[in-house]
Formats: sequence, structure tokens, C-alpha cells
Amino acid sequence: MSVQSTRFPYKLTRVGVVMTPEPGNELEAEGVLNPGSGRGPDGELYLLPRMVEAGNVSRVGLARVVIEDGIPVSVEREGVVLAPDRGWERGVGNAGVEDPRITWIEDLGLHVMTYVAYGPLGPRSAIATSPDLREWTRLGPVLYEYDDDLDMDLNLFHNKDTVFFPEAVTGPDGVRSFAVLHRPMWDLDEVKPGQGIRVPAGITDDRQSIWISFVHVDDVARDIRSLTSWRGHRFLAGPAFPFEAVKIGGGPAPLRVPEGWLLLHHGVTGVLARAFDQQQNVNYAAGGMILDAEQPWKVVARTEEPLLAAETADEKSGIVPNVVFPTAIEKIGDAHFVFYGMADSKIGAARLEGVS
Repeated sequence: MSVQSTRFPYKLTRVGVVMTPEPGNELEAEGVLNPGSGRGPDGELYLLPRMVEAGNVSRVGLARVVIEDGIPVSVEREGVVLAPDRGWERGVGNAGVEDPRITWIEDLGLHVMTYVAYGPLGPRSAIATSPDLREWTRLGPVLYEYDDDLDMDLNLFHNKDTVFFPEAVTGPDGVRSFAVLHRPMWDLDEVKPGQGIRVPAGITDDRQSIWISFVHVDDVARDIRSLTSWRGHRFLAGPAFPFEAVKIGGGPAPLRVPEGWLLLHHGVTGVLARAFDQQQNVNYAAGGMILDAEQPWKVVARTEEPLLAAETADEKSGIVPNVVFPTAIEKIGDAHFVFYGMADSKIGAARLEGVS
């Protein structure tokens, strides 16, 4: 079911810009944006921003968050932790390691990073793990188990906006599993012109939407690399309201709340360019939905209006104008803060109101 945003129990309130490109730093010449986040073994809060050098080549950095009076206000840079030094992460032009989402999974004792590996054939979802946010072990690109009911091999498609839940759930098959969100991109013309848009069986809307897949906990216990082998794929939520008319995608790792799981997502309007091109004629806004606590593949409620839209100068003007792109949630003191990309150029923070 859907609910109007006035009844949605959570809202976002801006607190300011926390990271801007460092003057003279060639690795940030085209912006710092869309960070992952986590707490290090030292208890400090860190952002892992996407750093973009000239030519749209991305790396993942590490930056300690500076907090004043309980508010994130700036960062102190600590270098690069993931660079495109694998062949499948290096393309020509738009390339690199992009848009990390990071989930601390207590059962594994690891931070699990999902990121976009932008290689020779375009964007693929990939995974790396770390005990401390500094040293990362690549597990490789994601592979999607074939499901005959879908009559489609998801390995054919580009995929972005992937993020794991922080806790295991009982999957639709009754097996204890790690759940993960993702956004398949159905236009095969991006890879081979003439193939067109193809969607799985039973899907009638070809707009890019949020899907959910699963990894059996026992498989991961036997081999951590099983985190890259996803199964049980199913549609979760698609565009439903005007602020997300073109497509939607997942944001930060879902947050456990009394109503279930709080998922912040982005909704897009405007005109999409090809997946390989930098978008210029779109508007990105942040929305929210509540997923069922026990069956997170079911949407309980969602916003009809955005929780945060591009309104400030930093959100309206940048490498890609008119973008609010939430990618991380962290608790500071008694409050939760959302970190988000601003016009693909800077990183902002907003207080998440309504979470106890």
C-alpha cells in the first residue's frame, strides 16, 4: 500500500555540506560524492566517498567525519582505499569504482561494500569486504543465479544501487539468508545495439526499479565469496509517484525501525541519457519506504512526495545538476544522519527525524 508523505513517520532536515572537492587534488577534480560510511575499530565515524578525477574515473576514499555539538560538519581525508586496479574495473572514459554502499554485518564481523565496477562493458555490481574500512578484499563481480520462472538471465544486464541488509532474514524459500537490493537496467542496446529492452517474465513495466535477491547464510559461512552469488530474485518496488516517474533505486543500507525496515531511495524525473553518458537532464530526489520486518520483499508504506529534493545551490548546480542522492545513514549520539551526494559534486548531511 502507499501513504502520503504527510503520514510517513520520518523526514529529513538538512544540516549542511560536509565534504567538497579539495583544491588542487587531481583525484577530486570532478567531485566527491555518494559516500559509503561506517565506524572504524577506533570508534570514529568515517565516510568512504566516491572521488572523481578528470575524465570521470572514480576511486573510493576514506575520510574521518568531524563532529561538532553532535552534528557532522566536515571531514579529514585519509587517502584512497579502493582504486580501479583490476581489468574489469577499467574501461575507456567513464570508468573506475563508483558509489560504494557499505553495510556492517555483525554476523560476519565485516563491513560489506557493494560498488559499481565501471569496466569495458559498462557498470556491474561488485563486492569487497573489510574488518576496519581501510584494507579491502575484493570478492569480485556479482553473479545472478538463473531462475527459470523469470525466463531471463540477470547476468545479461547492467546493475547498480546494490546494498545489503545488516541482518539475516528468512528468505522466501524458508532459508536463513542475507538480503540485498539492486537495480537491473533492462536496455540491452547499451551493450549491443538492436537488442532492445527486455524484461523478465511477469514484469510489465520496463522502467528501472528496485529488486531484492538473497544469499544463503550457510553458503557464506562455508565460503565468504558466496556473497557474490545471488539467488531468489524478485521485484520489490518500481516508480509509482511523480517525483520518481522515470526510475527509482535503493539508497543506504535499510535501517531497522519499529515499523519494519526503513529504506531511503532515490526517484528520478526528466530525460535519461544512455547509461554510458553523464546525465544532465534529470532530477534526483530522496524518497522513503517501509519494508515488512519479516518479509522485506513486501512494501508496507512509501512516500508520495520526496523527503528531500534539490533546492539549495549546492544541490542544483554541479557536475550533474539537480541531484539529491542518499547513500549512507549513521547514528551520532541520539540522532541519525543521512549522507547524500549533491549534484554529483559535494556531500551533504541531513538529520533523519522520527527514529528513536
